Amino acid sequence: QGEEVKKISSWAAILFAPGLIAGVYGMNFDHMPELHWRYGYPVAIVAMLALAGILWLVFRKRNWL
Repeated sequence: QGEEVKKISSWAAILFAPGLIAGVYGMNFDHMPELHWRYGYPVAIVAMLALAGILWLVFRKRNWL
């Protein structure tokens, strides 16, 4: 059961990271400089994918996935 818990926890962390970034952008703050920047949303999407990819690599290296 311990191995399954590691896998579930790993995937939960991988999915939580992009959700956290998307949650901040979804709060509709007006004074976020990246909202008025032309590349704000593409950079946020790339950051979400990069963070999820890094977490996947870390968990994969530790044999949790």
